[in-house]
Amino acid sequence: MNNIRVGNLLGIPFYLNPSWFLVLGLVTLSYGSGLSAQFPFLPTSLAWSLGLLTALLLFSSVLAHELGHSVVAQIQGIEVKSITLFLFGGLANLERESDTPAGAFWVAIAGPLVNLAIAMGATIAILATPITGVPLAILRVLAMVNYALAFFNLIPGLPLDGGNILKAIVWKITGNPYRGVQFAGRVGQIIGWLAIASGLFPFFFGGGPNFWNILIGWFLLQNAGQAAQYATIQNQMVGLTAADVVHPNSPMVNESVTLRAFIDQAVLNDHQWSRFLVTDQENRLVGTIALQDVKNTPSDQWSLVQVRDLSKPIAPSMVVDSTLPLSEVVTTLEKGQVNALSVVETNGRLLGLLEKSAIVRLLQKQQPMPA
Repeated sequence: MNNIRVGNLLGIPFYLNPSWFLVLGLVTLSYGSGLSAQFPFLPTSLAWSLGLLTALLLFSSVLAHELGHSVVAQIQGIEVKSITLFLFGGLANLERESDTPAGAFWVAIAGPLVNLAIAMGATIAILATPITGVPLAILRVLAMVNYALAFFNLIPGLPLDGGNILKAIVWKITGNPYRGVQFAGRVGQIIGWLAIASGLFPFFFGGGPNFWNILIGWFLLQNAGQAAQYATIQNQMVGLTAADVVHPNSPMVNESVTLRAFIDQAVLNDHQWSRFLVTDQENRLVGTIALQDVKNTPSDQWSLVQVRDLSKPIAPSMVVDSTLPLSEVVTTLEKGQVNALSVVETNGRLLGLLEKSAIVRLLQKQQPMPA
């Protein structure tokens, strides 16, 4: 189901996942019933309204948590694409990672610090003011939930904030951000298994399983595993560039060649390509030519027509520099939703064709063999 956009916060698009409404209803039911039992004199409608108010205050705390991350990221010049509230809490979608371990540390810890500030503010209000009754009960819930949000998120495993803090520390020690993600991801997986085990533990002693612990454990396990896998792949690409995955027999042809010579060359070399890169006399990329366009040209004209006559311009987005880091090449392929890119040297000369499948094969070769 698609997220529902409800507006902007500090210029950041704010969304609600449909699962959020389910949780809102459950939290309202829980706190509305609790207030009704604790204060029997409250009219039922007022108790439910206060339950809804309490639920909205709690979700506002989650939103404040994500805004904490977002504001610190914006200070570092990182674009925040969106904030979304969903079943398991909230998510700030950042354009990129921080440039330094210190930057990553402050982005990660900002959320829990906001919750601690809210919790301490509610605690001071409880202790320093003569507030009683329903407002006191709501403040106690607000303080308790914010303390819980802060300390739960500080658990040192991805995808929690504590995992990102651990990632930043390992990054600082090793100088490699991906090793930090790998380590924190593995810790997150361990914590996920422990949460699932704690949820199943009562079942073996005659009690009922704790489905909430199991659900949280599954969430941690899935996200931490994905983070660790992503970091492993990124770490494999460190030091590699576009030039390292250029096809050794890239489909290239000079623009001055006749179609007859071009077809003869393609058949002789048993090319499986349907499209070729076209170069000028100085081996600079000038366009592409498709075999289908050649076939659509009468064969008695092949000796008279040159490749340049059928060449078509190539979009700049389809060309990358040979020195571009391989991780950025992958990002370019994904953003453009393409399977291949042309690679040129700094002086503009064509180096060859880069295919997504070649990157996959290279990374597979780099994986350690099982003992």
